[in-house]
Amino acid sequence: MDEIEIPQYFICPISLQIMKDPVTAVTGITYDRESIEQWLKTAKDTTCPVTKQPLPSDSDLTPNHMLQRLIQKWSTENASNGIDRIPTPKSPLSRSRLLKLVREFEVPSLYINSLKKMEVLAKDNNERNKKCMDEAGVSKAVILLLRRLYKEGRTIGLEEALRILYLIWTPSGEIKAFVNENHDFVDCLTWIIGSVEIENPVVVKTHAMLVLKRVIEVTNTRLLEKLKPHFFKEMLRVMKLRISQQATKSALQILTEVCQCGRNKSQIVEADAIFELIEFELEKPEKNITELIFNLLAHLCSCADGRAQFLRHAGSIAMVAKRILRVSPATDDQAVHILSLISKYSATKRVLLEMLRVGAVTKLCMVIQADCPTYLKAKANGVLRLHSNLWNDSPCIAVYLLTRYQR
Repeated sequence: MDEIEIPQYFICPISLQIMKDPVTAVTGITYDRESIEQWLKTAKDTTCPVTKQPLPSDSDLTPNHMLQRLIQKWSTENASNGIDRIPTPKSPLSRSRLLKLVREFEVPSLYINSLKKMEVLAKDNNERNKKCMDEAGVSKAVILLLRRLYKEGRTIGLEEALRILYLIWTPSGEIKAFVNENHDFVDCLTWIIGSVEIENPVVVKTHAMLVLKRVIEVTNTRLLEKLKPHFFKEMLRVMKLRISQQATKSALQILTEVCQCGRNKSQIVEADAIFELIEFELEKPEKNITELIFNLLAHLCSCADGRAQFLRHAGSIAMVAKRILRVSPATDDQAVHILSLISKYSATKRVLLEMLRVGAVTKLCMVIQADCPTYLKAKANGVLRLHSNLWNDSPCIAVYLLTRYQR
């Protein structure tokens, strides 16, 4: 390919590659569509890369059909020399077509067919189409449709609607405001997750969890503080049923996100979350799930009720101790933090002896000796110093371990 002379006007000034979809900006310069759209999206000063003239981010980009045909003809003629043929680019989404489909969402006899057509468009997930759908208000329309199905108790169309919303979701300021205005949308998604009469339940509920995670991320604190006990029970139910790996992961992330708002932490504890988390971890899930479990456990153990529930499980301390230095640095961090909270605020003699018996004290000593971050060693050291009088005299731990840390 190096021996073939490529016409200079076939080359995009940004990517310096042969243009696949040439478009002309208002400054008169032609670029490859993907390159100039990325430039307009990410550049701090939206100027024309060649002329340096102002180029607004919402500028019209006119397809250069003549140049497109010349490039295609040239690439075909040089295919035998290793030049890839340039396919005809797909036409941009028609705003009028999108608005027509959106209007049909409101018609009971048409919304299913319109959802299926919109889903096909959403699957072609490039930035241009995503932006066009956002501007046409597709996300808002799908949210309103899902709320209507929820209020009417209908499940037909849920799968398509949730998949569309997941594919085109953009956390813009407009969407954030819309979600917070339609505060029952969280109830709508919770209803879908708890429904039993749904076709293809694994796919539908997994997409509902993925969408719910994104919705929770943009929901304001005032609304998160009003979450009902039923919400937390449904999240734990998703985790317990192991609907899918994605759904389980989303449930853990959602609970971690909301537990810091209002009384949510207490409500999660009251829903027996800690018992379920420990039982789940005892099944030895994948590393990323273990990290999420320990992160949530650390949050819940920061309150007295959480620590009490944690200690009521016979295998809690042993499970935490066993995971230290076996899973990941993130797990080590949270595990030591949990033991630190227990030793500071719930350290009865029975608990301290249990920590000694199941190897938690030994693991804390090993953290100090291992290649762990300084702050983590300091935290482990703090726990050991706090109760050294009880643990030093015990024959249950090798003396050399307790003599290696700094007093």
